[in-house]
Amino acid sequence: MFVGICRLELLLSECNSLKDKRHVIRSLIERLKSRFNISIAEVGYLDLLRRSEIGFSVVSNETRHLESLMGKVVNFIEGDGRVQIISIHKEIY
Repeated sequence: MFVGICRLELLLSECNSLKDKRHVIRSLIERLKSRFNISIAEVGYLDLLRRSEIGFSVVSNETRHLESLMGKVVNFIEGDGRVQIISIHKEIY
């Protein structure tokens, strides 16, 4: 069994309040959960207006499947015009 963990630092340039930010992040997280069946949460920069850090994990019996799914999740986030990825940190155990 292999576990893939990924942390993404995001920039939210169009948020004018923490309420806006939380709406965008919550919406993104719910879409990712339903589309990719992953465990995901906001894990950092909770009180900053235009920054966020989300983390997600994937479990599989093949590392190739983990890498593929993690890439699809990152591509999905990059396609969302509301956020910009600043940094990506991936680990596979």
